[in-house]
Amino acid sequence: MRLDHLPAGREAYIDHIDWEMLAPGEAQRLREFGVDEGSTIETLHRGGLLGRGALACQIGRMTIAMRREHAAAIHVRTDTETPAP
Repeated sequence: MRLDHLPAGREAYIDHIDWEMLAPGEAQRLREFGVDEGSTIETLHRGGLLGRGALACQIGRMTIAMRREHAAAIHVRTDTETPAP
């Protein structure tokens, strides 16, 4: 499941990030915020009209805002899903 489809308030593990979908500067910034494979992430809030704007996510103790396009490059799994091969 992509991060932009994760329901708000649900914790997940970052399974894979498609770094090729992101500009190098954007990818570096996400890495500096702790967005990497194996990290735990939770979607807290969706902004914009009908929740189609930026996402507020919690990684560890840090809350970050992330564009929906960036969240689409992040693939997550919940406790109930099996890991991707």
